Amino acid sequence: MEQEMSLQQHKSTTLHSIVVELAAADVGDIPPTLSRALHALVLKWFAVGNPSVAETIHASQNSPLTISRLLGNRRQGGVRIGDYFYFRIGLLDGSLVEPLMRGFEQSETQSLVLADFPFVLRNMYALPGTHQLAGAADYGLLSHPAQVFNDIELHFLSPTSFKQNQSVQTFPLPELVFNSLHRRWNIFAPQQYHLPNCEWNALVTAYDLKTYALKMEGGTEVGAQGWVRYRFNSPETARIATILANFAFFAGVGRKTAMGMGQTQLALGISLLQKPSKPKKSKGSPRNKLSGLKLLTDERQMLQVGEAAQRTGS
Repeated sequence: MEQEMSLQQHKSTTLHSIVVELAAADVGDIPPTLSRALHALVLKWFAVGNPSVAETIHASQNSPLTISRLLGNRRQGGVRIGDYFYFRIGLLDGSLVEPLMRGFEQSETQSLVLADFPFVLRNMYALPGTHQLAGAADYGLLSHPAQVFNDIELHFLSPTSFKQNQSVQTFPLPELVFNSLHRRWNIFAPQQYHLPNCEWNALVTAYDLKTYALKMEGGTEVGAQGWVRYRFNSPETARIATILANFAFFAGVGRKTAMGMGQTQLALGISLLQKPSKPKKSKGSPRNKLSGLKLLTDERQMLQVGEAAQRTGS
């Protein structure tokens, strides 16, 4: 409880999406799962920047962080020196930006090894506009969306699962998804932006999901990836769901969001005046303007939600 109280004292009104770029410093195969290593790396930067903040985050039962998997240029047959990789850090409390940046800057010249594979730190992008996935929003602005959507389509970009009745549920039922977001919103948003309790009488109108196993250091986690379209007939429920769907870009959904699971995007809501359409399949790989390397499919999806969240927060 004391650790939770300490985090409350640092609470601010902003949320951030920060991108860290890495380059492979050797040839060979990168372990498929680096979730724990990335989490440890981020906590190490916090410890360098402010040891008490790192200790508070480590002890907290409700992490203010979301951390994606390592994304980038995984080649068949092994990576090459200089290959581009990156991961994204979501901060649900803006006061954490300063200690994180300070720790990164002080560690920038040090060697970096993740699960016995060496990397070189390239950059950290924290300001909106410096990287296509870097962004920021404000709880107050997110609380007043420019448009409320009755149909909301969420894309689950990494394996997503939920705790339900002492078991693990892999299907993103509306009450599990939006209760997860609602709970985290009310934990990290300042008091004046807390959302009221809500009965999620939503329908699942369409979905395309598959289950995937994510191998972690502590065992295998199974979760769903794909998209689900939810319909909200109550205007007030739709309003709260729209707020939370934009929040999902920063907060993730479900279990182990600080270990790469539950990365989620709003694939643009659909009003009742618009005809729902099936998500289009990828036709190719656009190029990242910064790196010139190919973007993965889930990265393109994340770009869309990043832009949507920034528009909402602008």
